[in-house]
Amino acid sequence: MSNVRIQRVIEKMKKKGLTQLLVSDPFSIKFLTGVNVNPGERLYALILRTNGKHTFLLNYLFFVKDTGFEEVWFGDTVDQIKIIIDNIDTKETLGIDKTWPARFLIPLQEACPELKVVWGSDCVDYVRAEKDPEEVALMKKASQINDSVMLKVKDFIKEGMTEKEVAEFIDNEYLKAGAEGVSFDTIVCFGENAADQHHMPSETRKLAAGECILIDMGCRYKGYCSDMTRTYYCKSADPEQTFAHDIVREAVERAEALCKPGTPICEIDKAARDLMDEHGYLKYWTNRTGHFIGQEDHEYGDVSPLNTNPAVPGMIFSIEPGVYIPGKYGVRVEDLILITEDGHEILNHVDKKWEIVG
Repeated sequence: MSNVRIQRVIEKMKKKGLTQLLVSDPFSIKFLTGVNVNPGERLYALILRTNGKHTFLLNYLFFVKDTGFEEVWFGDTVDQIKIIIDNIDTKETLGIDKTWPARFLIPLQEACPELKVVWGSDCVDYVRAEKDPEEVALMKKASQINDSVMLKVKDFIKEGMTEKEVAEFIDNEYLKAGAEGVSFDTIVCFGENAADQHHMPSETRKLAAGECILIDMGCRYKGYCSDMTRTYYCKSADPEQTFAHDIVREAVERAEALCKPGTPICEIDKAARDLMDEHGYLKYWTNRTGHFIGQEDHEYGDVSPLNTNPAVPGMIFSIEPGVYIPGKYGVRVEDLILITEDGHEILNHVDKKWEIVG
């Protein structure tokens, strides 16, 4: 188990006034213990305590051994709520993870009306948000693979191809480059489809000259994700679209310029938002500027007007403003940013400027 990571969580628990925290998110458990389980509907939890006596709740169906924690094993035929009750202090406040199902939480509260439960997920989530050197190295490698595949797909795209053909090329190239697979379903959009921010590639939609090509892609390398978006044009480019692209790119660059320790994350969002508003594009961009990323493509934390927390070294998040005009076209440019001790590092190195391809 990672004593350093767990100790960082314990310190945050103490600041929050918690003596016990139930961690149920499989990604958080893997982060803290190295144990990788997909529990399905079954009870799966790590109970952390500030006194250092931690307990792992494990079903016999999970292929796990020698975790380094006190292990409590059980099967499907026992009262799992009682298992929980027997392993917590019902007289103390219990911190609850963000993903713990209501099918466990509500019966627990009904059985123990004296138990006070609070949101405690941030004790782990904020630690996960500040990547350690091992995690940073893995994410840099995932982004290097992403860069290499984006350069290949840019040369691969040709007029007449379908969105699905391009997406399958990307997915296959990831495997050739040593990735485990995708970090999310690869997004490839032509023309008006690019106005749909999560459009899924069509098997029939073919690329025509003069259309935009929006590619949002990411791979997974040793459990960590990459993410990047670039927008290109087939054969030729309409000036209206390339002007929008230039503004989006500049919005990305203005936001990135503010990325350093201590900067309120909402100010990073504001830098992009103000430029988009100045050019009349804000009505075509209604979402946040970015999301945090790590073991999952979207992790706890975002780059939005609501996040007033300061940027901290080790944080990795996306910067991805866009313009989405229904029935016409879309533009998105996305980088991943690592906050360093004295500034930031951009993890994507593929040129952000628009280009003609195909």
